[in-house]
Amino acid sequence: MRHNLGYRKLGRVTEHRIALLRNQAIALLRHERIETTMPKAKELRPFVERLITIAKRGVAAGEANGKSLHARRLVLAELPDKAVVGKLFDTLAPRFAERPGGYTRILRVGFRRGDSAEVAHVELVGSEYNPKAVEEKDEAKEAPKK
Repeated sequence: MRHNLGYRKLGRVTEHRIALLRNQAIALLRHERIETTMPKAKELRPFVERLITIAKRGVAAGEANGKSLHARRLVLAELPDKAVVGKLFDTLAPRFAERPGGYTRILRVGFRRGDSAEVAHVELVGSEYNPKAVEEKDEAKEAPKK
C-alpha cells in the first residue's frame, strides 16, 4: 500500500530529482511555459507554486522588518539563478498578488513518439500561448519591409 508517500521518485536518486525540479522550475519561470512528461509536470507544480507563494508574501510584506529579503533568500536557496529570482519578485509575484493559488496549468499534449510517454505543457496562468499573436507579430515585422 502507498500510504503517506507524497511524491514521485521519477526513477532518480534524491539529489538528481531535486536538481531536475530546480532546473525545470528555473526554465518555467524564465520562459513561462515548458514541455515535459506528465509525472514530471505533476511534481513540478507544487514545487513552483510554493516558490511563487513565498515571493508573494515577500512582495506583500515590502521592506517591513526585512521580510522581503528573507523571502528572497528562501527562494534563492531553492533556485540558484538570480535573474530568475529577480523576475519572480519583480513581475510574477505582483501578477499573482490577488490570486489565492493555482498559478500553473498543466495541458496534456499527447504521447511522445520514441517511448510513448505522455507529454504535457506546463505554463503559468496568465501567460497563455497564442499562436495567432505570434503570426500577427511576424506579419507586422514583414509589412514595413515591403
